[in-house]
Amino acid sequence: MKLDILVFAAHPDDAELACSGTIASQIARGKKVGIVDFTKGEMGTRGTPEKRIEEAIKSSEILGLSARENLGFKDIYFLDDHKHQLEIVKMIRKYQPEIVLANAITDRHPDHGKGASVASTACFMSGLLKIETEIDGKMQLPWRPKFVYHYIQNNYIQPDFVVDISDFWEIKLASIKAFKSQFYDPENKEPQSFISSENFIQFIDARAREFGHSINTKYGEGFTKERMLGVEDLFDLK
Repeated sequence: MKLDILVFAAHPDDAELACSGTIASQIARGKKVGIVDFTKGEMGTRGTPEKRIEEAIKSSEILGLSARENLGFKDIYFLDDHKHQLEIVKMIRKYQPEIVLANAITDRHPDHGKGASVASTACFMSGLLKIETEIDGKMQLPWRPKFVYHYIQNNYIQPDFVVDISDFWEIKLASIKAFKSQFYDPENKEPQSFISSENFIQFIDARAREFGHSINTKYGEGFTKERMLGVEDLFDLK
């Protein structure tokens, strides 16, 4: 299945928190979007790997994803190395996306920066003819995405551009709340974590309002680029 956009995420829920509004907006425009989670988030304070997978499936249905996979990398311990890069190359060649969205280039959680780096490297490697990969015994053809953008997570990073997600805020919020084990739930008796307080959900709202305000809309999601963006028509800019 060829996708228009492939989103890489170090943990299940990274994409939902940072760019699910953008995902929903693109799907509404008829684009095919998929997510590849690197880990099952097994080192998280709350929930279990099995529960995280169940929640990811529910979120995928809410967003209307065309595909979602989990590579089973070790949470915290995965590296930006040859072994992990090749597994990501396989996903890029499998889905042949025009655009890749990946983790924030730097963030509070070390897996996010690593996730950004390994995904970016794999996007370049995937276009090299002499790197050979196969899935189910079939050799894959080289493929390099046209664009790689990084979503912004916990730490503030000045975005290079902001996507208006005002019409898709409720879908974004529902996709986040699909991860019931991780976020605010007064009935959950598991230990509190950095992201389980009601304040954290309010922070997500405030961040989206801040980015939205910067482009004169209600809600927005920010992204950074890897290379200079070009336009043919000044009127394409909003």
